[in-house]
Amino acid sequence: MSGKTLKTTFLNKSEIKAMDAEHKRKLSFNIGKYNDTVVKGKEQFFDLENARKKAKNVKWKAIENLDKYLVEFESKFTKNGGKVIWAQNAQEANEAVLEICKLHNAKQVVKSKSMVTEEIHLNDFLEQHHIESVETDLGEYIQQLDGEAPYHIVTPAMHKSKEDVAKLFHEKLGTEPNLTPNELTLVARVKLRSKYTSAGIGITGGNFLLADVGGICVTENEGNGRLSTAFPKVQIAIVGIEKMIPSIHDLNLFWPLLATYGTGQNVTVYNTIFTGPKKKNEVDGPEEMYIILLDNGRTNLIKDPQIRESAYCIRCGSCLNACPVYKNIGGHTYGATYSGPIGSVITPHLKNFEEFVHLSYASTLCGNCTEVCPLKINIHGMLHYNRTLAVKKKDTDFAERAGWKMWKLAMTHRGMMDVAGAQLKTKVVNSIFKNSWGKRRDGLEFHKSFKQMMAEKGKY
Repeated sequence: MSGKTLKTTFLNKSEIKAMDAEHKRKLSFNIGKYNDTVVKGKEQFFDLENARKKAKNVKWKAIENLDKYLVEFESKFTKNGGKVIWAQNAQEANEAVLEICKLHNAKQVVKSKSMVTEEIHLNDFLEQHHIESVETDLGEYIQQLDGEAPYHIVTPAMHKSKEDVAKLFHEKLGTEPNLTPNELTLVARVKLRSKYTSAGIGITGGNFLLADVGGICVTENEGNGRLSTAFPKVQIAIVGIEKMIPSIHDLNLFWPLLATYGTGQNVTVYNTIFTGPKKKNEVDGPEEMYIILLDNGRTNLIKDPQIRESAYCIRCGSCLNACPVYKNIGGHTYGATYSGPIGSVITPHLKNFEEFVHLSYASTLCGNCTEVCPLKINIHGMLHYNRTLAVKKKDTDFAERAGWKMWKLAMTHRGMMDVAGAQLKTKVVNSIFKNSWGKRRDGLEFHKSFKQMMAEKGKY
């Protein structure tokens, strides 16, 4: 689709969701629970601000020396018996997975939660080649049953109530229509348990890459990630190159930060480091292990100094939960894998800038996203930068350019503003904004200018 079509679709979906009271109620309820737990989670830090600054410095070091650390990672991982595949884009990554499946005659794979596999649309690709890909994270499993993409970076089914999930299970799995959350979880457990042992390949993402030990870190709360890697004979990890951190010793900072800002926990329940296939003296784990290091536009983020900081993101989702726009329109409206403020920053650079730059206008620039980011990433500043790039690239329409020129002319010539009386200002403003501000609000009415009011007070 063209950028204009995508923008129109985004605006139409946004209007529908923003006016959907039930959708906003569910979202508010779930984000409210998140906010309560995060406050408690932050109490584990003696000096939270110093921890955030230190983490940002570590990621700065990792990204500034990414070429060196990637080579070091490959050397260590290969030495431990693993195999490294470099993928420039989604097609190369998907083709690599397919080739491994064919090599091992795998007709079924199990997946732990992974946003990067959503990014490359791996499930759809494997389905086209008659390979069943089963999501084993409960939220992802729910979304897969419903034929929907994840709604949130951390909480895939955040927009669904327990009643919605019960209804979905009833329709798709034939369960009783009013099961409790515990009962629904047990149903999913039974359905998924046999998949772990029958699947030929387990696929994971990776929260961090460790250069010094050649390790891939996977953090989760359900144990499905470990089950997806313990039973299948082959494991594939697909990880974006920006997930690199220099050392295993950095995890004592990054794992608690990710847990606290992601779910409010002190640390996530299951934290695993994979450094290759199982050794001769080990009883479980894959016999072969591959890692696909994915670029897919990430070098576009890194090569621009003004946007490079976005590569520090650890995908905790805190900026989504803080964003007043996301809280009104939800995740699917963005039409991209990564939604919310950080998604609006990176998506235009990961994909086609002209097609997705409209997402960078889906922000009030209030700065709350930057304030809540555990790595203090200047998210709202980069949203503004994207808008600046759009103007420089002339990715704005004639009406917008003309409007800003008129505004600049009026703001820099006091006399022009004084000539226009209250009635003219009222007419012009209400005419310009009749389809935006005025669509659901009464029109604005000007009576006196600021200059006139100050003159009456004797202060001008």
